[in-house]
Amino acid sequence: MVNTSYKSFRADDRSYFALIKKDVHAMVTGAGFDEVRVGKVDIIVSEITSNLNKYAKGGELLAGLGSDTGGAYIEIISLDKGPGIPDIGRVLSDGYSSSSTLGHGLGSIKRLSDQFDVYSIKDWGTILVSRIYKDEQPVARKRRVDCQGINVAKQGESVSGDGFAVLESKEGSRILIADGLGHGVDAHQAVKKAIEAFVACSEESPTEVIRYLHTQLRKTRGIVGLVVVHNSRARTWKIAGVGNISGRWIGPLGSRNHVSYNGIIGYNIPGTMNDQSLSYEEYPQFIACSDGIRSRWDLTRFPMIGQHHGMIIASALYNEFVRGTDDASVLVCKSA
Repeated sequence: MVNTSYKSFRADDRSYFALIKKDVHAMVTGAGFDEVRVGKVDIIVSEITSNLNKYAKGGELLAGLGSDTGGAYIEIISLDKGPGIPDIGRVLSDGYSSSSTLGHGLGSIKRLSDQFDVYSIKDWGTILVSRIYKDEQPVARKRRVDCQGINVAKQGESVSGDGFAVLESKEGSRILIADGLGHGVDAHQAVKKAIEAFVACSEESPTEVIRYLHTQLRKTRGIVGLVVVHNSRARTWKIAGVGNISGRWIGPLGSRNHVSYNGIIGYNIPGTMNDQSLSYEEYPQFIACSDGIRSRWDLTRFPMIGQHHGMIIASALYNEFVRGTDDASVLVCKSA
């Protein structure tokens, strides 16, 4: 899994809806989706924008192309600050509508989606995630770690200077979360080079991976980043990081912050670094955020959200804590 960024659309005024539909339609046709699936995407976007117009405040729609073990897909995420949905189970029935809540059409969106989830809090708003695969979705191979991430460029930029990659290894998975210095094309190129080097690196120690990245990024702007290695045999996470990407381990009995070393990968890193190791039975979930997300993010503000798809969690953190002054990314990893 190597991410691409999500395109953000303002959806708080009807005047934007035609542009949203046109751009998302162009994304899926350009990616080679067939006519049937393009039609599904068109209907889903129409239903979402209709709901945002009728019931929500401060709506935003995100759309991005990606791939996982099920193949290539487009993902559409709806974020709003509306009244919330008091009874999600009821409104997911086709044909249900309410004059006061975002409910009409959710059943049809779910039916048309290959993967679907929705989360809502009264007087806070609603998050909806719809994923449609390019081809007939095969039975997805179970992964040792399920990673779901959101990456949105700073407003006005065509590319994001954030990025992440998740690679399966013999023992488990290797994960990189990177943030190029600044934003724009140069930051994007630094992260792109970091991901290429990460894919080529054979080291299993996070510290040694960072050292390798450091040698490969000297001619770039440089990055800050975290490297996480999940070992299913030892039942551990190992992590090392440089710079101001926030990382937090979450378990049934509490959470624990990761503290990175000072420096810039590609410019200056400490001569002495060590891997940190934790049991994934104690901390089955790990979340990382770039500095486009406020550092004091708090998952406890979202009741029962841990039961939802990882993209719902990532979207909630983005929706509530995005700074709006830089590229913003959130990666949510859950141990199987």
